[in-house]
Amino acid sequence: MNTLTQNAENIIFDTPQFTQKAVSVAMDKIAATCADYADIYVQSGFYEQWHLEESIVKSGSFSARRGFGVRAVTGSQTAFAYADNPEDRALENATAAVVSVTHGQSQRTQGKVSGSLNGSIYTADNPVTAMNAADKVALLQKIDTLTRAMDNRVKEVNASIVSAMEYVWLKRLDGRTHGDIRPMLRLSLSVIVEENGRREHGAAGGGGRVNVDYFSDDVINQYIKTAVNQAIINLSARPAPAGDMPVVLGSGWPGVLLHEAVGHGLEGDFNRKGTSVFTGKIGQQVAAKGVTVIDQGNLPQRRGSLNIDDEGNATQKTVLIEDGVLQAYMQDEMNARSMNMPLTGNGRRESYAAPPMPRMTNTFMANGEYSPDEIIASVKYGIYAENFGGGQVDITNGQFVFGTSSAWLIENGKLSYPVKGAMLTGNGAETLKHISMIGNNSELDTGIGVCGKDGQSVPVGVGMPTVRIDGGLTVGGVL
Repeated sequence: MNTLTQNAENIIFDTPQFTQKAVSVAMDKIAATCADYADIYVQSGFYEQWHLEESIVKSGSFSARRGFGVRAVTGSQTAFAYADNPEDRALENATAAVVSVTHGQSQRTQGKVSGSLNGSIYTADNPVTAMNAADKVALLQKIDTLTRAMDNRVKEVNASIVSAMEYVWLKRLDGRTHGDIRPMLRLSLSVIVEENGRREHGAAGGGGRVNVDYFSDDVINQYIKTAVNQAIINLSARPAPAGDMPVVLGSGWPGVLLHEAVGHGLEGDFNRKGTSVFTGKIGQQVAAKGVTVIDQGNLPQRRGSLNIDDEGNATQKTVLIEDGVLQAYMQDEMNARSMNMPLTGNGRRESYAAPPMPRMTNTFMANGEYSPDEIIASVKYGIYAENFGGGQVDITNGQFVFGTSSAWLIENGKLSYPVKGAMLTGNGAETLKHISMIGNNSELDTGIGVCGKDGQSVPVGVGMPTVRIDGGLTVGGVL
């Protein structure tokens, strides 16, 4: 047993009311059924949040949550039960419920993930307790003071610190046990500036599986500069044009478009069901030459990273698309087995109260050969989407619409002026085929991503280099 599993185990089983013996008995009962795969997943979490507005820290909250989930999978059918009270008797009842509905023809095999766990990729320090309440309040007030001092047009400042510490442990049908200790910290900042009666908004922030030391003065000052500058630039923004034109996407957070419009379509469950536009296209050209898309869950300290996924498999680097050719889907145990494909360490769940499914971790496009300046200089007339706000996508057909929070008109190879109201609509699969230039500046976002799927939210990372797209996108603005 590795140290990480042992330490998580010590936290999980810290009361006589909930014992490893009861877990073993429960798993033996499931093993006597026809289940192909099963696990008992136990979680103990601690969460804290502080929020500042109007120069006052107006709210603070702390919560703790403990529980377990029992799951048995037969073919594509899942029996699942959970309880918020980790006690032996509750586990016995949940197991009985799962056993009672576990039927079918067993094909009991275990998939093998190609990655391996070699130590933790993030700190085991607890960000909830590493800084006391008074110091967190003082940090938020400092951010407020520095933000207002940056420009006299700043009228409103909202800032928050959200921290979490989760301990997870699971036992699998094959007898393996795994544990993880998962910190999470995020600082968020939004500002409103005003000039001549016009108000505009800017936002910044970040974090990851880090401790409070991550938020150095340099990092905080960069967040402040980004948020204030974005709002001030938007004060002079003009209405965006509309129509079909080249679009240049900025690096980093604009990768959210890749995540939503393409990444979800590469998750195993959609392809097992045949509802993805990428179903059955392994080995086929699905994007322009040069386009390589990766999901990587073992990047140190990133928001979407995990030592192990929520089925106990080590996370890894999975090349989904290489040089435009579809290589793989992201898989959990059930879908990998059903599709006879390798595991990729992408089985994720929001908490013990939900069964896992294939989910992204940190998903990004790899570097190309062009500098960002070269890409912008190549456009005679188009849009540079520097940053994104919200968006929507239909997984079944890849259709999406995204709004920009920071965008510019490109004229004769130069950024002409900022624009507002630029909406990008298109089809994810088609957009991939129309990428004509890929930058050499690929980067992940600062650590703000949250992904929703089937009612479950999990932290993720997104990223990409600057890219030029010459089709498959329509800019919605002012005709």
